Amino acid sequence: MSGPSLHKLDAHRSIHDGVVTEGRDLLNLLLKVRLEKQKDHEKHARMTAEVLIEHWETRLIAHADSEEEKFYEEKIKEKPELAVPLTMLKRDHDLFRTIIDEIKQLMNKDTITDEMVDYFKAIYVLAKIHNQHEEGYLFDNH
Repeated sequence: MSGPSLHKLDAHRSIHDGVVTEGRDLLNLLLKVRLEKQKDHEKHARMTAEVLIEHWETRLIAHADSEEEKFYEEKIKEKPELAVPLTMLKRDHDLFRTIIDEIKQLMNKDTITDEMVDYFKAIYVLAKIHNQHEEGYLFDNH
């Protein structure tokens, strides 16, 4: 059986909200740092981008992994009609992983580019939409 926090809407939503809010705040910090023209602003932007990657990996991807490990399977056993929607949600998880991998490849450059920022924004937007859909599919009282 998967962890109890995955099975209760309030606890699950709290995880989602924390991940998205922290990701948004780190993204806003990255945008702010990129605009600064102080000494070492590129270094600070890079450090912020690295923290943001770590955030998405340790919070968003780790949560996705825990859902895919057993939680989704348990839900499909309870309600077989969830097989297609949960497959779509797994696809979202794959997109998160792909976007993060793309950002990591771009991190080989000396500067944080607009393209990298766009990828970070994409993760944020996708996470918000994904979480709304997931909560709607998985919890009867939602």
